[in-house]
Amino acid sequence: MTTSGVALRAAIYDVLARDAGLAAVLGGARIYDEPPRGVAFPYVTLGEARLTDVSSDGGMTQEHQLTLHAWSRKGGHREAHLIAGTLLQALDDAPLSPDGHRLVNLRFSVADIRRESDGRTYHALVRFRAVTEPV
Repeated sequence: MTTSGVALRAAIYDVLARDAGLAAVLGGARIYDEPPRGVAFPYVTLGEARLTDVSSDGGMTQEHQLTLHAWSRKGGHREAHLIAGTLLQALDDAPLSPDGHRLVNLRFSVADIRRESDGRTYHALVRFRAVTEPV
């Protein structure tokens, strides 16, 4: 991943770790790049990222497609929906400052919420699109 991707993920993590609404829904700041063994539910993980060069003038403008994952075992879809909504509120058009880059925009794309094959775990995939430029 490029430095813009690393910087953007760090900025997203910082915003989520400080978000009081998300902490209330999760029962604490349970945001992970890689969840620890035996982690308590619910929690959020930083997921897949796709980077595309969208420069039109020889610059380094990049489009980022980012996925956040919310995990719940409370029973039913409700908690997964609440977490997904809280992620959307925290990040959609958020004024992030990724180190060494300017965030042009950060917008919600789509969310998918489903029950996993174990029958107990609900999983929300919340996708965002961001555009960055170097400063």
